[in-house]
Amino acid sequence: MKKTLLTLGIILSLNATAANGLWTDAKDKTLPADFKIQGEYIGELSCGCDFGAQVIALGNGEFQAVLYPLGLPGADWERGDERSVLTGKLDGKKAVFASATGKRRYLGGKASEFSATGQFPPKGQKEGSSATIENGKMTGKHGKKTFELKRIIRKSPTMGAAPPKGAIALFDGTGKGEWQGGRLDEKTNLLNTDGRDIKTKRSFQNYTMHIEFMLPFKPAARGQGRGNSGFYQVDHYEVQILDSFGLEGKNNECGGVYTKADPIVNMCLPPLQWQTYDVEFSNAVIKDGKKIKNARMTLKHNGVVVHKDLNINGKTGGARRGAEGTPGPIKLQGHGNPLQFRNAWILEQK
Repeated sequence: MKKTLLTLGIILSLNATAANGLWTDAKDKTLPADFKIQGEYIGELSCGCDFGAQVIALGNGEFQAVLYPLGLPGADWERGDERSVLTGKLDGKKAVFASATGKRRYLGGKASEFSATGQFPPKGQKEGSSATIENGKMTGKHGKKTFELKRIIRKSPTMGAAPPKGAIALFDGTGKGEWQGGRLDEKTNLLNTDGRDIKTKRSFQNYTMHIEFMLPFKPAARGQGRGNSGFYQVDHYEVQILDSFGLEGKNNECGGVYTKADPIVNMCLPPLQWQTYDVEFSNAVIKDGKKIKNARMTLKHNGVVVHKDLNINGKTGGARRGAEGTPGPIKLQGHGNPLQFRNAWILEQK
């Protein structure tokens, strides 16, 4: 009886999230048309140069597209190069875009105020640009050049990575015995936070770790309201998990070390696509009760290095009370959002 009531509660909860503009399954039949428009597009300009676009859903059929000369982030384009920003709106089964204009600010609440770039207009903005998206294709003009792009779904090269010899399988879909809290979804075999923090029962010091996560689709939300979570090293140092697809890539966005360091490049994929973190972590070192060495970390987000041997000069917010340099659990932050995880393993190092 209790199990039946629990299952019913989960179903009602999932229905409620869809009604409130939040989706956790890419196959959900209630997903709005916006979902098939948002995403990544790749192709060429009429000059033969690679060209990419990331289309961000902003809710109620409105969008912002960020155009990248030379290709998508993590490929040839790197943060700091030129970009253009378009605003778009659903028109029947297609979406129509024009150059973004007006007074805009980073992550503005209304679509008419929203900018995906910290500086608006961004360096490289081409006035008079336009585009149309229909049937998975994006065609348009960028200044005096034209382009034709195709919607793609990029997949991390480390997706599905098998645990090496000697590794601990923290979660493989068969049970959550390594975790305090969380929920194993018996239908999907995924580990769910259900909006609450969960931690490993074991504590760790130095290690290599792999984990896969999926962000919910919350198109009307902005900033930290958009699927906020965290991947805490020894429950002291937070690697942000957040839907920051198409954004600048700041320390409080996906791949950032909260309050400490921006990712080298924003490798966040669109919501409801599986993503990976691969981390090499060395804990701080204490001698005679004093810290003599900071924690260090190299992090790959979707297979791309976003922090290289990063020196972390102190705890981040939400950390446990124990002193730096002491072993601690891996924490997955709930923060009120329904995050889903799979294929988590850890290999301890000396």
